[in-house]
Amino acid sequence: MPRPAKPDNEAARLKALHSHQILDTAAESSFDDLVTIAAAICGMPMGAVSLVDAERQWFKARIGLDETETSRDVAFCAHAILDPHEVMIVPDARDDDRFRDNPVVTGSPGIRFYAGAPLVDVDGMALGSLCVMDHEPRDLAPYQREALNALSRQVSALLELRRVSRALRLQLQEREWYEDQLSRFSDELELQNADLNEQVRLDPLTRLPNRRALGAALEQTLADGQPFCLALLDIDHFKTVNDTHGHAAGDEVLVQVADVLRATSAGFGLVSRHGGEEFAWLLPEADLERARIQCEYLREAVAFASEAMPVTISVGLARRAPDDTVGDLMSRADKALYAAKHGGRNRVVSG
Repeated sequence: MPRPAKPDNEAARLKALHSHQILDTAAESSFDDLVTIAAAICGMPMGAVSLVDAERQWFKARIGLDETETSRDVAFCAHAILDPHEVMIVPDARDDDRFRDNPVVTGSPGIRFYAGAPLVDVDGMALGSLCVMDHEPRDLAPYQREALNALSRQVSALLELRRVSRALRLQLQEREWYEDQLSRFSDELELQNADLNEQVRLDPLTRLPNRRALGAALEQTLADGQPFCLALLDIDHFKTVNDTHGHAAGDEVLVQVADVLRATSAGFGLVSRHGGEEFAWLLPEADLERARIQCEYLREAVAFASEAMPVTISVGLARRAPDDTVGDLMSRADKALYAAKHGGRNRVVSG
């Protein structure tokens, strides 16, 4: 049985994995639910969230498996992480030279079919996989493969939320505020994971929530009756980037800006791609001045992060008013964005 190769970025990958401080932690229902959904969609008796450590794979969540970990040498997932961009399918392990004499194939739990979608963090590191298995040779239908991929992105998002939440706890002085925010974000994420329909609410390029997800979040937040602000952000002179450097470069700029927005927001509120070169940020329980300061910080972070070419953003900001509809709020934020762009760009304007 050949031992699985190690990725070229193994040292950095292990550092990223350990930064999450999740190995050997207790079971969590949010991870368990995703494994249950994956196994149900694919019609499999076994499934797991597997994290590949230096010498072992450890299961954060599992179904149909007795062991909590195995040696990395026998781990199918150790092979799956070698290509972070593809779902690895093994239709029949007995017909695959890598696995035919693997102890988990010839003995318990008797794996014959395997499918694993890599869990990739925000820096592109494959930390493990969301996998499903069967005791018989099988294959996945295209829709099952897409669903497994989509659910693996949700596991990755949950891992990132968990990491960011831990960092917030170390930074925030007011424990009561922190616990309230953590509970809110966790509840929202569990609601999203409970409904597979949420998988279609991610923008495929930036991996941010899309316009549909933003609309649903705005409707829910308005219904809750809580104060909040909405910021619309537009990349300045984006057409010039596409015309001068090509659409591939334009896509790189969009991904770069999305990464900065994701990192700078640090899990506070909802950051989404609203369409084209426009993004949106829903800031819950924020007054206009606090939201303006947050947006100024975000604007500076985007400008500072630019490397290959200078990139700036203009921001239009609006606060929820009594009896607002989604359309009313979007209209005021859009007018503020228009004023920011026509006032010289690279600025924040409140509407």
